[in-house]
Amino acid sequence: MATLTREMKDMIATQQCFIGTVNEAGIPNVAPKRSMHVLSDDSLIFNEGTGGATYANLRRGSKVSVAVVNREILDGYRFVGSVTLQEEGPLFEQAAEMAAKIGMRKPIAVAIVHIEEIHSLKPGPGAGKKIA
Repeated sequence: MATLTREMKDMIATQQCFIGTVNEAGIPNVAPKRSMHVLSDDSLIFNEGTGGATYANLRRGSKVSVAVVNREILDGYRFVGSVTLQEEGPLFEQAAEMAAKIGMRKPIAVAIVHIEEIHSLKPGPGAGKKIA
């Protein structure tokens, strides 16, 4: 597992994150995840609320890529990993409560992204380089 730095955690907390998955035919899907936040030093968590392509891809075991970029400072990261879905239990209940407080619908599931690799999205020669 790769470890998030304070800078990465701050960027995830303040910028829009996008998740990429693939379907059984290898066709990519990219979706914004407004609820994405840090769960631990090596995992992210988000609410799956629509039950669309991302959810279908995750249910069949798609690996994921989460991208976050701060356009103001021209920096960003891509987190690659696998996902565990929880459709009940303490994390699911906490996510449902949080969603209700901020006016979002109750999630179908919560998705925990277990980060296996971290890549730089900073422009220049190091763009895309694996950093953890």
